Amino acid sequence: MNWAVIIPLLLFIILIFIIGFWANRSIRLSKKDFMQEYFLGGRELGGFILAMTMMATYGSASSFIGGPGVAYTEGLAWVLLAMTQVVTGYFVLMVLGKKFAIKAREYKAVTLTDYLRTRYQSHVVALLAAVSIIIFLFSAMAAQWVGGARLIETVTGIPYTSALFIFAASVLIYVIIGGFRAVALTDAVQGSVMFVGTLILLIATVIAGGGVEEIMQGLTRENPNLITPFGADLTLTPAYVSSFWILVGVAVVGLPQVTLRAMSYKSSKAMHRAIIIGTVVVGFVMLNMHLIGVFARPILPSIEVGDKVMPLIALEVLPGWVAGLVLAAPMAAIMSTVDSLLLLVSSAFVKDIYVTYLKPDASERRVKGMSFGVTGVLGIFVFLMALQPPDLLIWLNLFAFGGLEATFIWPVVLGLYWQKGNKYGAISSMLTGILSYVIVDQFFNQPLGVHSVVLPVLFSFIVYVLVSAGTTQNYTAPVTNPTR
Repeated sequence: MNWAVIIPLLLFIILIFIIGFWANRSIRLSKKDFMQEYFLGGRELGGFILAMTMMATYGSASSFIGGPGVAYTEGLAWVLLAMTQVVTGYFVLMVLGKKFAIKAREYKAVTLTDYLRTRYQSHVVALLAAVSIIIFLFSAMAAQWVGGARLIETVTGIPYTSALFIFAASVLIYVIIGGFRAVALTDAVQGSVMFVGTLILLIATVIAGGGVEEIMQGLTRENPNLITPFGADLTLTPAYVSSFWILVGVAVVGLPQVTLRAMSYKSSKAMHRAIIIGTVVVGFVMLNMHLIGVFARPILPSIEVGDKVMPLIALEVLPGWVAGLVLAAPMAAIMSTVDSLLLLVSSAFVKDIYVTYLKPDASERRVKGMSFGVTGVLGIFVFLMALQPPDLLIWLNLFAFGGLEATFIWPVVLGLYWQKGNKYGAISSMLTGILSYVIVDQFFNQPLGVHSVVLPVLFSFIVYVLVSAGTTQNYTAPVTNPTR
């Protein structure tokens, strides 16, 4: 084992545990409602932490492990495609903005499902939302756990299964004890580590490759297509690349793990600051992480598993202890996404199903026990799913992203801004989004040359508008949704 690399990673994980225990103390001492505190951090996020938690949650294993792995294979075209993510934080906070946070507080919504239930006054909408979150986010979580295990496996040399167990245990401990506040605070630390780690690794990779000009010449000698906008095999068409503006740019507003952040900030000043910080940080990290993946190819030309590119290039071009610190960046990205998804799925079970429908009079002690227990059980199930990993985890992650976006984007956005949108439109739109996405993704490869998320998002929009316009709902002002 390379202890010079492992020790900084262990110190990083210990720091995360310390934050988790501190956050657990805040939960115990807080006089606020347990649900608000555990799942939303008491709605007290400042601008910097909001920006970092959005970036860290969104900048996941697919961005730091899978993305550079595909860039290694496809060349600079994948860097161009990845830059569609720059608008993510800006777009989400500008579209949802103050209005979404105000409505969420008015409804006392702790989860996105809470918000949709109260907005549409429909239990069917709420149950569809909860089931969609559980199904698609299981895929997303499995992708993250694979990334974390692959990172530990590559760095330490221990078998994949053992690495997966270590990663799972680390994440579960601090998420279960600390809740959303622990997640947000660790995201701030992890986001900072990502920023610095990305810069160090980019500089070291360029130096190891003999400079940018030498790297470009090496790529050209191997395959001139690697430096074109069309990919190594010229398969990345303009239509396909452009469609990623929807998948990882605009439609991200429909991702529950991202919209949850738009509920949790404390003031409009914090939101405005987060828009600026988040856009700059996401742009910097996404550009340079994917460039590192491309630049690694002339230096390490024979990597077979793309997900191992990032850890292998760090071990190749950096001293051991520096590589350990830098590899804390992808570890940070993975852990920060896993913790957010775990809490989201846990809240879907506990808040959206158990407390709302099965046990409305559950005591706070019972709710706490359920929250901790469900989070632990979910972690075990995801661990079992991740035992048989795909070659490139980015595709598993993007599948989950597309499904969630096709399901939620229009019930959230049009429900916020279009008064005539009703429960019939929302139900029809969600069912159309889910079913059409699964059918298109499984049976049609890049329909009309675009990513499989584009048509389902379009279909769900048309259905939402037509059904809402053609039906009427006996509508009364949404009542405040009681929370425990």
